[in-house]
Amino acid sequence: MPTTKEKKQYVCSACGAVHLRWAGKCSECGEWNTLEEVTVRAVERSRSSMAPVEAMSRPVALPGVAGDDQPRLPLQMVELSRVLGGGIVPGSCVLVGGDPGIGKSTLLLQMAADVARHVGTVLYVSAEESAHQIGRRAARLGIRDERLMVLSEIVVEAIIEHIENLKPALVIVDSVQAIYSGNGASAAGTVSQVRDCAAALLRVGKTQNIPVFLVGHVTKEGAIAGPRVLEHMVDVVLQLEGERFHAFRLLRSIKNRFGSTNEVGVFEMNEQGMQEVRNPSELFLAERLPNAAGSAIAVSMEGTRPLLVEVQALCSTTAFSMPRRTANGVDVNRLLLLVAVLSKRVGMDLSNQDIFVNVVGGMHIDEPAADLAIAIAIASSFRNRPVHADLALMGEVGLSGELRSVGQLGRRLHEAAKLGFTRALTPRSALQRQSSERLPSGIEVIGVRTLHDALDVALLR
Repeated sequence: MPTTKEKKQYVCSACGAVHLRWAGKCSECGEWNTLEEVTVRAVERSRSSMAPVEAMSRPVALPGVAGDDQPRLPLQMVELSRVLGGGIVPGSCVLVGGDPGIGKSTLLLQMAADVARHVGTVLYVSAEESAHQIGRRAARLGIRDERLMVLSEIVVEAIIEHIENLKPALVIVDSVQAIYSGNGASAAGTVSQVRDCAAALLRVGKTQNIPVFLVGHVTKEGAIAGPRVLEHMVDVVLQLEGERFHAFRLLRSIKNRFGSTNEVGVFEMNEQGMQEVRNPSELFLAERLPNAAGSAIAVSMEGTRPLLVEVQALCSTTAFSMPRRTANGVDVNRLLLLVAVLSKRVGMDLSNQDIFVNVVGGMHIDEPAADLAIAIAIASSFRNRPVHADLALMGEVGLSGELRSVGQLGRRLHEAAKLGFTRALTPRSALQRQSSERLPSGIEVIGVRTLHDALDVALLR
């Protein structure tokens, strides 16, 4: 006969770490008074009582399973569709995270209305808000679709029963930390409940070929709360970023089994909800001062989309022995590298300078192609000489002060020319590789070999 054993564990409500003993402070995240007692029931079966398992699945040759791709559910929201990889894949599970009040529920409600209007029935499950609250938000956004069904439920077994009866084209659960399984002994939001509820919803989505969107809470560091296994279980992980008291939001793909993780969608939060920004480059450059020292334009690639962003730098003489190096939107280690190259290869004495670098618009640039713009912005502020207002910059800076080529130069130059830039500064090696490809007209492309030569071209006399 199977026997049941109970044991107690302590789970941190902040990071989801499991402890065998209670403690006042979590050893993983360092938070105080966050350990909650959880009773775990384990069923042990004797070897004699275990029934033989019959293999229901069989190995299949790879050509036999590589069938035709299923069509994705189309979305009228181009920015969201791009981040997802071209639409919603049937049977996929998507996890959406973001800070409280950032606009996750608003964005998903608009997506639900989009799918209900053009594809079929959508089930929006709210475990944190009542149906009346969802109705008020929908009325404010102007959403009145008959095929958008709203359900206020927190028990996952009841949610699955509604899914099997309704058979919708899309399911949205807001949020996975607020629902629980009646078969579990712990409270909603604990590690076991989040894992079991997500697995149950994932199973019904795969078997019924229904895409499921899950909203996830985040910790104060911005990571998705709960067990890390939740991100491994789902197919796509999206992160909605931005300052709560600013209008612009960035939607990034952290994990995507059906597309690129380098895409970014730009939205503006207003009275009508999350509005798409089709030309974010023009938005990021709207308030730029053309002749201000310490400002340079970098041409960055976010997946397949070229973006022109303004990089600002400020050098200020410090009275302390240890000058500050502050980076917002760029990697601080990359900033230290570029400061060292400017000091060693160009001859700038930055040892007594506090250096601050900021990427305008809340963007975060990871690719090395922005090195040239960052270095020139620092030099412009240090020498108090503005950068040419019609000049776009792209190039990686090496430790010897040389400029190295960047990818997709043609697309970067086309985007710069479209926004009215008449000159572009690029590595000479990248320009030589582009000789066989037609460059955009109306923009002069200047190829240089070193950072020292780039400063002579970029800075005003």
